[in-house]
Amino acid sequence: MDLITEAEVIALLADMESDLIERTTSIRENKLGPAVCALSNDFTNHNLPGFILLGVHDDGKLAGMTWRDEELQAIGNVKSNGNVLPQPSIVVSSIFKFPEGEVVVIQVNPSSYPPVRYDGRCWIRIGPRRDKATIEEEKVLIERRASHAKTYDLVPALGADLDDLVLEFFKSTYLPAAIDKDTLKENGRTIEQQLSSLRFFDVKEQCPTHAGVLIFGINPEFYLPGAYVQYVKFQGEEMNSDVEYEKKFSGALITELITIDDFIKNNIIKERPVKNDSFKEGSIRNYPYWALRELMMNAIMHRNYESNSPIYIYEFSNRIEIINPGGLFGDVNAHNFPNASDYRNVVLAESLKVLGYVNRFNYGVKRAIDELIKNGNGEPDFDLSLSTKFKVSISINKRW
Repeated sequence: MDLITEAEVIALLADMESDLIERTTSIRENKLGPAVCALSNDFTNHNLPGFILLGVHDDGKLAGMTWRDEELQAIGNVKSNGNVLPQPSIVVSSIFKFPEGEVVVIQVNPSSYPPVRYDGRCWIRIGPRRDKATIEEEKVLIERRASHAKTYDLVPALGADLDDLVLEFFKSTYLPAAIDKDTLKENGRTIEQQLSSLRFFDVKEQCPTHAGVLIFGINPEFYLPGAYVQYVKFQGEEMNSDVEYEKKFSGALITELITIDDFIKNNIIKERPVKNDSFKEGSIRNYPYWALRELMMNAIMHRNYESNSPIYIYEFSNRIEIINPGGLFGDVNAHNFPNASDYRNVVLAESLKVLGYVNRFNYGVKRAIDELIKNGNGEPDFDLSLSTKFKVSISINKRW
């Protein structure tokens, strides 16, 4: 079914004054990204979807273009590649064919979590003008966010204050990765405004959000008791076997993610030489590093932080189990996993992308499955029957 009717497309082509319509002949990401960002921010607060008309000149005349399937796929990648954050809600229509050329319509829904940024810049539309938001215009978006439904990581951590955060991590590491250089050079932004613009501080309650505490907190467990990862290595195949080693990962995620990454690489992943069919020496790994890292980061990003239970990594002699609080969320169910995506923690998802632990949204789990099969581990076993937990079991390489 088409997103909108042909008659509605014709009406959009004729409407030259609306701040809900962008016309372009380019599918370059540096053109579509700011357009999607601006419509997602819905600065004039219409609470209505905006539309990008592809194959149309600025004056509303059709450009005589035709569209191929691979071009439509490239357009859809604007949603998943993580350069527009938080992840936008867009739908790409079928092709509308007119004598003067073909038109593709992208519907962009207003974000519940503004400000939305493309490549670190916040864009808005006012009438036919699209431009980078000023400090005051960003404040409007930040204040509006408080009236929308919140994910738990956006909820204020009441009782916390700036002294509970390691602000140097935010200033030196996160800000330069999240915000473009020109915006950083602008004067007049307090630390509270900088944190708030990235959803780490609640301006109404004047305290950090749960996301701020999780990413930069001196002691996140004080406000979120289950905010840690517990690793246990057993000597045998069952939990009643002797414990060989255990370790707890807690503290600010901006540093703990590095520690967890290094631990997976240096303590869990093992490699040994083997003879292949030609009697040449090769090597095999018990688990593929990238797949294990991706499934671990997925647990951190999607877990339910309202639970007092931590994430568990159990390493047995024949498998690894990762168990995190919180079952499938939102639009994701047992029938469409892992092809569908939804985010229990929108700020954490954005943060992991900014920090380089997520490359593309709705991609990592599928690639992890491929890596495990290629390494000889077989497909992981996702237990989707648990209503309050998510569990994945990964078998050791069959040749190990």
